[in-house]
Amino acid sequence: MFHQLLAPVGGSLGLSFVAAMLPVVTVLVLLGLLRRPGWQAASAGLIIGLIVAIAIWQMPARLALDAVFNGAVFALWPVMWIVLNALLLYNIAVESGRFDAFRAWLINHVPHDRRVVLVVIGFCFGCLLEGISGFGTPVAITSSLLILVGFPALEALVFVLIFNTAPVAFGALGVPVTVLGAVTGLPAHTLGAMVGRQLPLIALLLPFYVIALYGGLRSLKALWPLLLVAGGSFAVSQFISSNYLDYALTDVFSALGSLACTLLFLQVWHPQADPEFAISDAAEEQATRAKAIAPWQGWIPWLIVSAVVIAWTHFSIATIGQQSIHWPGLDKAISITLYNNKPYAAVWTFQPLATGTAILFAAFVTALTIGLPARGFITCVGHTIRQAWIAVVTVMLILGLAYLMNYSGMAYTLGKAVASTGLLFVWLSPFLGWVAVLLSGSDTSGNALFGNLQVVAARQLNLNPILFAATNSSGGVIGKMVSPQNIATGVAVTKLKGQEGVVFARTFWHSIILTVVLGALVAIQQFVVPWIIPVLPAGH
Repeated sequence: MFHQLLAPVGGSLGLSFVAAMLPVVTVLVLLGLLRRPGWQAASAGLIIGLIVAIAIWQMPARLALDAVFNGAVFALWPVMWIVLNALLLYNIAVESGRFDAFRAWLINHVPHDRRVVLVVIGFCFGCLLEGISGFGTPVAITSSLLILVGFPALEALVFVLIFNTAPVAFGALGVPVTVLGAVTGLPAHTLGAMVGRQLPLIALLLPFYVIALYGGLRSLKALWPLLLVAGGSFAVSQFISSNYLDYALTDVFSALGSLACTLLFLQVWHPQADPEFAISDAAEEQATRAKAIAPWQGWIPWLIVSAVVIAWTHFSIATIGQQSIHWPGLDKAISITLYNNKPYAAVWTFQPLATGTAILFAAFVTALTIGLPARGFITCVGHTIRQAWIAVVTVMLILGLAYLMNYSGMAYTLGKAVASTGLLFVWLSPFLGWVAVLLSGSDTSGNALFGNLQVVAARQLNLNPILFAATNSSGGVIGKMVSPQNIATGVAVTKLKGQEGVVFARTFWHSIILTVVLGALVAIQQFVVPWIIPVLPAGH
């Protein structure tokens, strides 16, 4: 059995931290500074990761390659299986004219102001799509809609990436919180309640933050009632659902509540017209031409997929035929030194009827409902493959690197180094989740990696374990906006293919700023208002 090394560089945790950061820094530099395509940055990071894991962490080469392949397979199924089918549904909507009809519905029912559309689509509708599919598909779909109403592609992608943080912790019917409870041994409903006392503040802030970026202070002054309704309704719904109802339904309630409240509010309130942000005449003319299809039919694909995924999950259809495959040669072949030499499991859960299959079923139902010919459906399949294959390769590489860092011990070295900083850990805690999701693109994976480490460190420092376990998840959602996996999916349907580095550079500092804000919130919750933290049930 391979025992992970925590301080392989001269027995120094600090020097080992620097060495463990090399693959991460490689990805960040190539994406952020050199503006290279995502697949190139991920390839270079993986090569550096293999060298460091084998030469410095002394991981056997066979185990290193097994870890990479395990991550790559997980990237294919379930991650990119979800993304591919969500993009197929999007292409069906485009091919059938329902995407243009959706745009026409928007233009007919909301003020002709790009700032308003940005809030309704980028925030409210994007959060709903995150709850249904996740893994970057909301970024691809909502940015396409924004481009159709006059946004430059880069601006559209950057804004929706920032908005995409609000619902991530409760995505896929609360799976990240469920996993966090499993790895920490803490009650999932208590953790969900704590996350629901952090992220609503971020959700309330996001509409104001993005509109300030896009339109400046004058836009804040002009639109603040709308921003308050959109962000406030999402935040209140998120808090109530996670604390008093069911954390698994938080995303559904929050997104639907925000979308409904915002659209209803816009029936009685309109911002003062501003020519600088008016929807272009070309977009309006295209929407007028699209009226051969009733605008309300633009909702058909999204209503169908929402209903299918919710029913699919409620009736646990995904578990039918589920198989747990113990990865040959890797499962329990590694000992996690940081967790008292706990054997490291490597189990790939294969669900033939996973969420991606639910979305594929919704795509079939949509095609039948709107009368899309078989030839049109096949055309959409081919177009989806051409759009997404580079994103698939990028995600396989980046998740291969994430799994390599986990199984080699590099990730645990990073975590132990951060956890050993004393009370500075209070501010650094969100960055642990941030790094984990930056690499994996998944808040679920980030919680599985560092959730328990946060609890161990918190208890050693006499801090609240519930708060810091939840902070791992909340910090991770902010790392989502700079994850190469998320960005790669977003650029797949725009003219920015191969320019992931440009998008990354534009979102990076916003991600850092929001993580610092979260760190300040964590400090306040720990030291100023500790009564806001849910009480841990007896026995924990």
